[in-house]
Formats: sequence, C-alpha cells, structure tokens
Amino acid sequence: MPFHLYFLRRLLFVIPTLLGITALAFIIANAIPADPVVANLPQSVLNNKEVVDAFRAKWGLDRPPIEQYFTYLGNLLQGDLGTSIRSRNPVAQDLAAFFPATFELATYGIIFGILFGVGFGVISAIWRNSIIDYVLRTFSLIGVSFPVFLLALVGLSIFYVQLGWVGGPGRLSVRLPEPPMVTGWFTVDALLAGQWNVFSNAFSRIILPSLILASFVSGIIARITRSSLLNVLSLDYVRTARSKGLRERGAIWRHALPNAMIPVVTVIGLSYSNLLTGAVLTEQIFAWPGIGRYMFRASTSYDFPAIMGGSMVIAAIYVGVNFVVDILYYFLDPRIRFA
Repeated sequence: MPFHLYFLRRLLFVIPTLLGITALAFIIANAIPADPVVANLPQSVLNNKEVVDAFRAKWGLDRPPIEQYFTYLGNLLQGDLGTSIRSRNPVAQDLAAFFPATFELATYGIIFGILFGVGFGVISAIWRNSIIDYVLRTFSLIGVSFPVFLLALVGLSIFYVQLGWVGGPGRLSVRLPEPPMVTGWFTVDALLAGQWNVFSNAFSRIILPSLILASFVSGIIARITRSSLLNVLSLDYVRTARSKGLRERGAIWRHALPNAMIPVVTVIGLSYSNLLTGAVLTEQIFAWPGIGRYMFRASTSYDFPAIMGGSMVIAAIYVGVNFVVDILYYFLDPRIRFA
C-alpha cells in the first residue's frame, strides 16, 4: 500500500474519534452530581437569586445541555476552549502554561523508560533463565507493582532529604530566575540561554520524578520486549539466518529485534500518552506545575470549562500519539507496505 493512502486512511479515523470524545466528555462532565454554583460562589450569596442567576447566565449554565454542547463544539472548532471559572483565564491559556512542565517531565520519563525497558528486555531474552534474567525480571516486577506515590515518597526521603543527590520539589529553586521562554522546558531553555547554573538546578529536580515515572514504564516495556523477542527468536527465518552463518548478534539486531519491536512500540506509545496526560500523584508529591495538578484542581472546584478543555487536550494527545504509532507500523511491519 502506498504511504500516502495509508496516511490518509489513518487520518480519517481521527476526526470521528475526536467528535465522539467531545460528546462523551461533555456527558460525563454534566453527569457529575455537583453544582458549580455552590463550588465557586461564597456561601453568603447563595441565597441571592440575582447573583446566582447572573453566574449561571455568564457561564451558560442556564441553557439546555444540548445547546451547551453545540455551543462548545462550535467554539472548539474555532480554537476556543472556553474560560475557566476558577482562574477567570482562557482555558487554552492555562493549559499552555501548565503543559510544558508535563511535556518535559513525561519526555524525560519515557526516554529513561525506553532505555531501561528495551535494554533489560533484550538482555533478559538473550540470557533467558539465567541469573541476570531473574534479577532483571525481578526489578521489572518491582517497578510495575510498587505504587508510584510510594516510590516518590521513598525517593524524596532517601535521595533528597538524606543523601542530597537531587533537587527538591518544584521545577526550579526560588532563588533562581526562570530561563527565557523558548520551548517551555527549563532544561532546554537554560541551555539555549547559556545559564548553566539554572540548567544544573532544573535537571537535578527533574531527574528523580522522571526516574520514578520511568520505573513503572520500563517494567512494562521490559516484559513486553522480552516476551516478543523470545517469540521472534524461535521463528524459522531467524533459524535460517543462523544456519547460513550469521552471527548471533547480527541475527538479533538485524532480523529479530526490528520485528519484535512492533508490539513494544504500541506499549511505548500508550505509556507516553499516559505520562503526557499528567501523572497526578507524582506531580502533587513533587509540586510539579503540570497538567495533572491543573486537572485535579479543576475537578475539585467543578470547573466545567477547564475539565472539558483539559479532557479534549488529553484526548488529542492520546489520538495523536496513537496516530504516530500507526504511522510507525508502516515502516516497521513490511506486511503493511506490501499488502
């Protein structure tokens, strides 16, 4: 199949998916048994009908749900995510301010997760049932099984409080100015500005939470990599390559691993989506000003515009990452290219 036809076919699935997500998110947000008026207005004015009616009219809460949905959908198509009831700022502006922190943390986390996960999985598959295999599988099981909040608290207690090897909570020390805004990543922006002290401080604060997130991701990736690679190594074409005199290293890296990576890419894509949508507990523990904390605060204050806007961003991330994974399948799986 030509690449452009495959690309367009996958793209056509994105549009109805996003529309369905908008309807589902709207239904769930309005099904919550809570009143945003009670959550956002002082108790002293709740008996004032004029104030309550004005609040409902301002935020469109006095309209029928179907009218609210189509109004929201029309604004969404124009790039307007609404205005946050809590912050009084445009939701798009709030998300643009919080998302770079999550983007930076999630990217560091998935990079460490891929390095450790794929590496451990390949080593376990090559030395199957050896002491190395058992040790690495044990570490993978610990990473998957332990609650993230527990690892975060233990990591802060040991590596920050007792040993002082890493920075504390937050993206940057309060004594240091933020680097000039370019990408929104403090580590990258500090390097671009030549602010080495800012880079060092920012990196020391992101390394621990990213490794905490990577511990769970790498455990899953390692188990899938090991299982997939063992399955591929038993196939006929790998045995044929060996029988023709190809070294074991070549049989693994040139023939087995590329095909074994097909299910691994799927897991990596889903894991990255989960990290990008905000690891709420990790961000809360490390005081990380990301989208997870923003959505948590929006949900506790029944800020429906922020909840809807954040839900759409999360949905767009999932759909976008899965779209990229589908495109990668075209290059990894020759059955698609020659179908």
